[in-house]
Amino acid sequence: MNFTGKTIWITGASSGIGKAVAIELSVNSTHLILSGRKEEALNKVATICQENGSSVKVVPFDLSDEKSIEQAAKSVLDAETKVDCLFHFGGISQRSFASETPLFVDRKIFEVNFFGTIALTKAVLPSMIKNGGGQIAVTSSIVGKFGFPYRSSYSASKHALHGFFESLRAENVKNNIRVSIIIPGRIKTNISVNAIDKDGNKYSKMDEGQDSGKPVDATAKVICKKLQREKKEILVGGKELLLVHIRRFFPNLYYYLVSRVKPL
Repeated sequence: MNFTGKTIWITGASSGIGKAVAIELSVNSTHLILSGRKEEALNKVATICQENGSSVKVVPFDLSDEKSIEQAAKSVLDAETKVDCLFHFGGISQRSFASETPLFVDRKIFEVNFFGTIALTKAVLPSMIKNGGGQIAVTSSIVGKFGFPYRSSYSASKHALHGFFESLRAENVKNNIRVSIIIPGRIKTNISVNAIDKDGNKYSKMDEGQDSGKPVDATAKVICKKLQREKKEILVGGKELLLVHIRRFFPNLYYYLVSRVKPL
């Protein structure tokens, strides 16, 4: 994939990895569509991307609101002749034990991370197929590969994304739809600060592990390089990525470690 001149729609673009990827891609003279809930923050990212030589359209919407997603998709597809890439970085994390978390919080996490993400994908996919193909990337997590304390529904929502997008990839090889699943470990963003607690309120704390995570700019460079190579899975992070391989090859060791590891 050569990103120069391509129309790339990025969700979760107002902060964190989504913002960093948008800025990283903007040096390629791309046509960027930036989405998220916070329009003012998106406009600031748009200014940086424009200064880097890309054209930018800001399309704010809420991943938890199906009508908002539909309206955003309509506004983009009515105006754009072709969306070449759809990169999902929007989502919400969790900091609560399963036994203390009411079902409405679990539903909220799934509404944003899973249903919102697939709703936008389903809205854009037919036009991609009609136009001869495209690239879709979705952001999972290393806990999309295994369960982890304090992340029950967050982990479950990421597992669900793996199942959906791996199926989507298999169904659409003939349609030239390339699908990448991005699997970050601990990246230094505000994901823990913006996570929700057992009551559905903002957690508002920076995890120690998150604070010492891989810098977000370096993370974006790795992701963009591997998206360009159309890698099917993109693992990015630090030593915590070892747990993915331990879970696969040494499951008993994983069971031992995960019950003792500090979740924050």
